[in-house]
Amino acid sequence: MAGHSKWANIKHRKAAKDAKKGKIYSKIAREITVAARSGGDPNANPSLRNLLVKARGVNMPTDNIERAIKKGTGEGNDGVQFDEIVYEGYAPGGVAVIVQALTENRNRTASEVRHAFTKAGANMGTAGSVSRGFKRRGLITVPAEGVTEDRLMELVLENGGDDLELEGGTYSITTEPLALVAVAEAIRAAGIAVDSSEVTMIPDLYTTLTDPGQAKTVLGFVEALEDLDDVQNVYTNLDLSDDILSSMESE
Repeated sequence: MAGHSKWANIKHRKAAKDAKKGKIYSKIAREITVAARSGGDPNANPSLRNLLVKARGVNMPTDNIERAIKKGTGEGNDGVQFDEIVYEGYAPGGVAVIVQALTENRNRTASEVRHAFTKAGANMGTAGSVSRGFKRRGLITVPAEGVTEDRLMELVLENGGDDLELEGGTYSITTEPLALVAVAEAIRAAGIAVDSSEVTMIPDLYTTLTDPGQAKTVLGFVEALEDLDDVQNVYTNLDLSDDILSSMESE
């Protein structure tokens, strides 16, 4: 997971900024609505439970969460049905990209995503061409300050987590998706701060970019995708050189 914890931390700070504008709330609300179709009780719906952890991680208001759940279970339903679509491809530099979208208009979303790929000089691939190199995992990031690795590892293993790595002042903890909530809640119960907690797609191999110009192009491409209303998540196998990461951390 070289470089991943720093990159995850930077992305989390961006998410926090987006949350102030309310943008990320609407994206998470859409995910919660879809998950709640399978039941509004988070204790019986692991997908919903994971999303509630994600929502609380960005301080999403309780009213927003409850409204999204009710919409998914049929209460207050506005008649809109979201389809889940995944797009895959490669950004400049050979960086693998997975785009997850929820939309009520497939043609609009496909057109917008295709335009973003074309504008960045990226190439769209066929289903499975990129995702086969990723695994669905739970990922928790924890600030390293004031936390010993041994204590954190003990909590992780006792509650069903898999691995722990320290990099750049941040611990990255990986779990099976179903174990994410238990591990995150155990860490918080021990009085340890959690920066982020979510089910994500983690690549088997990373593509490292060392050229600042190319890195800027790819990061701009990812941001353009994330800014699309129908796009929920963008996953990549992007790794950045220490110099580029340092310049981003200072922003």
